[in-house]
Amino acid sequence: MPTILRIKKYRLFFFSNEGNEFPHIHIESGENYAKFWLEDVALAKSVGYNAKEISEIRAIILENISIIKDKWNEYFNS
Repeated sequence: MPTILRIKKYRLFFFSNEGNEFPHIHIESGENYAKFWLEDVALAKSVGYNAKEISEIRAIILENISIIKDKWNEYFNS
């Protein structure tokens, strides 16, 4: 589970066996979890986060999208 970024209370990471899926990022903090697709930065799944937190996470992803995509490509396409 490579951690890509830690911003505020959020950890953004990949599972190491998911390279056959479309690019996405997992986010967790405490017991809460979310998954976002990277192409349109769209929510795929969320457990425990409220709408404000989902918006905050999406903004974090958008601010760091090039880093996240670069790390995805580096990890899964090497």
